Amino acid sequence: MTNASVARENYREDVAGRANVEDTPELLAYYDELETLDAGALWTVANKIEPWQPKSASVPVLWRYDDLREHVLRSVDLVSPEKAGRRVIYLNNPGRRDFAAAVGWLYSGLQVMLPGEVASAHAHSASALRFIMEGTGAYTIVDGHKMTLGANDFVLTPNGTWHEHGVAGDGLPCIWQDGLDIPLVNTLEANFYAVHADMQQTVAYPVDDMINTWGNSGLRPHGREWSKPYSPLLKYEWAPTYEALLRYAKASDGSPFDGVMMSYVNPLTGGPVMQTIGASMQMLRPGEHTRAHRHTGSFIYQVAKGAGHSIIDGKRFDWKARDIFCVPAWAWHEHANGSESDDACLFTFNDLPVMHALGLYREEAFGDNNGQQRLAA
Repeated sequence: MTNASVARENYREDVAGRANVEDTPELLAYYDELETLDAGALWTVANKIEPWQPKSASVPVLWRYDDLREHVLRSVDLVSPEKAGRRVIYLNNPGRRDFAAAVGWLYSGLQVMLPGEVASAHAHSASALRFIMEGTGAYTIVDGHKMTLGANDFVLTPNGTWHEHGVAGDGLPCIWQDGLDIPLVNTLEANFYAVHADMQQTVAYPVDDMINTWGNSGLRPHGREWSKPYSPLLKYEWAPTYEALLRYAKASDGSPFDGVMMSYVNPLTGGPVMQTIGASMQMLRPGEHTRAHRHTGSFIYQVAKGAGHSIIDGKRFDWKARDIFCVPAWAWHEHANGSESDDACLFTFNDLPVMHALGLYREEAFGDNNGQQRLAA
């Protein structure tokens, strides 16, 4: 049997301007000849590789912290940070299992460390962040700058920086979410990894020097320069972030799609915290239910405060503090605060800096049913 007699992919569409070539014995034989040259006819796949609109392979997923926490803590008894490198349980989207991605080209995992433990210092091409979920005494060292960390603090470990994590001996077991662009950097075939020659860094600056230097609202330190392409702030603390949301809520109705939302930024440029990963915190006021929209770019959310639900492409996901969920690119989504008396806050990181840098960002509002989706049957 020749290949010419075997059915082939042919993504025909009976629409003007789209590929619509019928298979014939002669064409099938021609395709076989092209295949021997590691080539192919564009019109057989053009409609597949140039879709009318984005269609993500990722699916919406909710990872409940109560379900994961037991397994994260169990890893402490099974592997050491020295053997594992990093003791992490990663989140695996059913549509992205080949890439170990939580959604799109973004990776997420839950890391646990015990008091007195220190992970080895390393560097990689991927950009990374940490969002602290529970515990006390956690710290991160980035290129010699040590930062202490508390619940809902957000810390950067930008690409190419030496970084390590640990928990003080008098602290408590700590769990945090790791977020990285590993799938993106691997797809671009640009990832490098290195282990520090001394395994640990020397702390070369006063503890928390970066937030004390760069974290003062509306003020820039005299005589201090910063030429690196990521934010010098490195750590964004929860308390001032939440206070900023409360203050902004007094001055604005916020977004109909995202509530009261503020982006974490590079204080020097006003741009994203890192070149490939952006982050924000949004507050849903008591009883607030946003309108639905969709956009290019993938999002991973972690519930920092409160409880409620989100509707993603017609499916409802109920969440509470520390739960994590994802919104794939071009998926309709809306959020609702489940409380009539208290606010809810959602932390999110995303690949929007890449979308904007490449001119690929696009957004659309949901127009029916007063801007809110009907639940799928």
